[in-house]
Amino acid sequence: MPGFFDGQRIQASNRRRDRWAASFAVVLCAVLVSACGSTSLNRAPVEDRAGNRPSTPSAGEAKTDATGAYVKPLPGAENAGNPGYYTVKSGDTLIRIGLDTGQNWRDIVRWNALENPNQIEVGQVLLVQPPSTLPAPTAGAAASRPVAAATATAGAVPPVGAASQPAASAKPATPAASGAVAAAPAATADDDIAWIWPASGTVLAGFDEVKNKGLDIGGAPGTSVVAAADGRVVYVGAGLRGYGNLIILKHNATYLTAYAHNQSLLVKEDQSVKKGQKIAEMGSSDTDRVKLHFEVRRQGKPVDPAKYLPPR
Repeated sequence: MPGFFDGQRIQASNRRRDRWAASFAVVLCAVLVSACGSTSLNRAPVEDRAGNRPSTPSAGEAKTDATGAYVKPLPGAENAGNPGYYTVKSGDTLIRIGLDTGQNWRDIVRWNALENPNQIEVGQVLLVQPPSTLPAPTAGAAASRPVAAATATAGAVPPVGAASQPAASAKPATPAASGAVAAAPAATADDDIAWIWPASGTVLAGFDEVKNKGLDIGGAPGTSVVAAADGRVVYVGAGLRGYGNLIILKHNATYLTAYAHNQSLLVKEDQSVKKGQKIAEMGSSDTDRVKLHFEVRRQGKPVDPAKYLPPR
């Protein structure tokens, strides 16, 4: 039977063994941590077996950011800058584009097969003249066609929202790409219109290309507003900021007129109207006083109505 001292020797031996094991574990952990924190300069290449390598951009794709990401171009981007096409800018709506290009916004929806007229993007390129009037493509060149999102929906809701920014930043449109017409238009048979004044009040403000794109005519609430010439109603509503209750008439392929700030609108879209027909009543919608803001647009470009209206 072991003696008392033999038992003490065994316990001391066990304590020395435990201390050695603990010290070895500490050293081993330190070595492992050091190995994990070091950087190898000769690592083997990592192979992507899932096929997730960045793909080479296909024709028509554009590099859009500093990371080198590639995205598909916006609809119609291949037509940017071509005659008869319009590059959407920030704040645009189809109503605004129609007014600026001298077209019915519904025609623009149809020509571009837009499924939702409220969804257009900055940088998107739209056809803004009848496809039959586009210049023929040059020999050996592919014909440029608008990129259609889907078939146009009959009775689409008039667009009121501004163009949304694209997911990736688009190249800013140049003035030539943003407008369908760059040069001063030549006189045509469409210029032969016998205009009349749309209201009988005093002219409050004349035409200014920057500050006032038409004439402001004063009057009392409810004063009659009449069509300045025969035409067809292409817009009725309040979807264009700064114009209030607005009517736009299309008189021919060249001319539009706009009648803004009315208190009541007496016609409907696609309705034919005659020169002198009452179409609205003067008001102060989206402005600081009762007045009619009257614009004449020649191929979408604002022109001085006083040069077209008869002298008083």
